[in-house]
Amino acid sequence: MRSLKKFLFRDSGPAALADDVRAALDAWRAVPEPRFDDLHFHTRYVVVDIVSTGFDPGSDALLGIAACSVERGVLHPDGALFIDLRPENADPAAVDRQLAAFLLFLAKAPLVTYHVSYVGGFLKRVFRERLGIDFEPAWIDLAWLLPSMFEERSHQLMPLDQWLELFGLDGGEGRRDAMANTLLLARIFQMLLVRAVGKQIDTAARLVEESRASTFLRRTH
Repeated sequence: MRSLKKFLFRDSGPAALADDVRAALDAWRAVPEPRFDDLHFHTRYVVVDIVSTGFDPGSDALLGIAACSVERGVLHPDGALFIDLRPENADPAAVDRQLAAFLLFLAKAPLVTYHVSYVGGFLKRVFRERLGIDFEPAWIDLAWLLPSMFEERSHQLMPLDQWLELFGLDGGEGRRDAMANTLLLARIFQMLLVRAVGKQIDTAARLVEESRASTFLRRTH
C-alpha cells in the first residue's frame, strides 16, 4: 500500500514535468471559462467517477478516473475517457500525461458526480501533488441534489444503488467499474436536468448554486 501511494502521490510537490506535459497544462490553462449562464441545452457537463483503495483522500490511493460528456442534454459515450492509474499498468511519466489529458478532456466544464467530498478530494490531491495544479472546478453533487429535486421519491441522502432502483435503472449485480458507474450517473443527470428546468433552474450557474445550497442545508440540518 505504501508503494502504491508513493507512486501516485508525491510528498514534496510535483517533480520536473516533461515538456509535453507542461505544454498540455499550458493549453488547459488557456481554455476559456465556459458560459455558466447559458441554458442547459447549450452547456457541456462532464460526469466523473473514480476508483480508489479506500474512502479517505488523505491516506488512500487513487486507482482510476472515468468521465463522460453530457452535451445538449445528450449522453455521449463516445466522448468518454478512462484513466487506469494502477502502478502495474503505467510508469509515473505516463500517469502525468494521462492526468494532463484528463484536464484537456474536461476543458473547465462543470463536473457532476456522486459525493464531491470523496471524488473531488482524491482529484484535488492527485492534481496538486503530481502536476502542481489547484483543481477547483464547479461541482454538481448528485448525492445531495437528488433529494432536493426528487422529494416525492426520497428526501433523504441515500446510496446510489437505491436511486438507481427508484429510477428503474439496471445497475447490474455486484460492484460496477468506474465507467459503468459514470454512465449510470450520466443517465440520472439527464433526468435531473429535465426536473431542474421545470423548477426554473435552467442554467449551469443556477444548478451549481442549487447543489451547493442543498449540500449545505442537508449537512447542517
